[in-house]
Amino acid sequence: MRILWLKTELLHPLDKGGRIRTYHVLSALRQQHHVTYLTLDDGSAGADAVSRAAEYCDELIRIPFHASQRGSLRFYIELAANLCSSLPYAVARYRSSDMRQAIGKAVRNGSPDVVICDFLVPSINLPDSLRAPTVLFQHNVEAAIWGRHRDVATHIVKRRYMHEQWRRMYEYERAQTRRVDHVVAVSEQDLATFAMEYGVRSGSVAATGVDTAFFRARPGQSPVPGEIVFVGSLDWMPNEDAVLFFADQILPRIRDAVAAAHLTIVGRRPGPAVTELAVRERGIEVTGTVADVRPYLERAAVVVVPLRIGGGTRLKIYEAMAMERAVVSTTIGAEGLPLRNGDELLLADGPQEFADAVVGLLRQPTQAAALGKRAAQRVRSEFDWAHVAGAFAETCSQMVNSPQDPLASGNTI
Repeated sequence: MRILWLKTELLHPLDKGGRIRTYHVLSALRQQHHVTYLTLDDGSAGADAVSRAAEYCDELIRIPFHASQRGSLRFYIELAANLCSSLPYAVARYRSSDMRQAIGKAVRNGSPDVVICDFLVPSINLPDSLRAPTVLFQHNVEAAIWGRHRDVATHIVKRRYMHEQWRRMYEYERAQTRRVDHVVAVSEQDLATFAMEYGVRSGSVAATGVDTAFFRARPGQSPVPGEIVFVGSLDWMPNEDAVLFFADQILPRIRDAVAAAHLTIVGRRPGPAVTELAVRERGIEVTGTVADVRPYLERAAVVVVPLRIGGGTRLKIYEAMAMERAVVSTTIGAEGLPLRNGDELLLADGPQEFADAVVGLLRQPTQAAALGKRAAQRVRSEFDWAHVAGAFAETCSQMVNSPQDPLASGNTI
């Protein structure tokens, strides 16, 4: 099978959940199928990103592109100009006539059996008519994320702006999920949303996985008492909101009970609001980009996922679980993961409830260790990437063999 995979970035470094998921799915697909990876390239990827593309594709097509940096003058000019657009800014900023032409050429010359649009954003450049079945691989329900941004916004101007972006994203996402031949979601919950909210008839689920060989606790590596760890890309707004929410409303309550509690925030590109936490607050460390998150997870007495905004599934939860660490998450933070509260992690939503859950684990390390071991056993038995990628390949094969209405009965992978 020949696969044309559409993306807006090279995958290395593997420092975001979406990149990690795509990398493992593609690496497994490439073992049995021919993969052409067509992507925008703004030059911001790692120095080895091009050479390492051979790990997940047979052919690489890069389209030069210059994306404005968040906080730059161009960024704010584009935001202002977008007020007159019907498109959400998160999509419109990636419009590229060069990419659209390259996709058409790749389909004409390469005769792919299936075209896969990875995330919603590349669909802005998807030609109207392609001589191949099209699949939209949706790692999130994008409109839900913007709706939650609106719900937590406190300033009236920001709230109104987020509402408008939610409205545009809802309309755009609805149109694109109905436009393609098949939608792959990352959870049963997301797939149900696509079906009920957008009227998607052909869809399936590619579950979240984890590299269980890489993420594994080393013998003799005990957690540091009082150590709380958050891991996540800090240039993603839901993660930034989660960290600020935790530091402002949850951590002080934890320290009222456990004075020595220490928070380590691990993640790439922290903004000023996050980096300033380490300056003004005692016992907070902000690492920025790290080469390997495992040493930080090993130190963790508790791993926290205090998300108030988000969609899709959280790879970082599975990684912490594979490292045998106790996890406390909000319901939104663990949304879409088939996990049981009290068995593999603890779920808590209000600031006091969340603080109490963390304090209980900090005070009872034996209970925390037992929770982590149960979590690791579940992850290793059910959520390895090899199974996920094999099921994704089966969906692609069904698309090729039954392009008119594949899997319309609602079968999931």
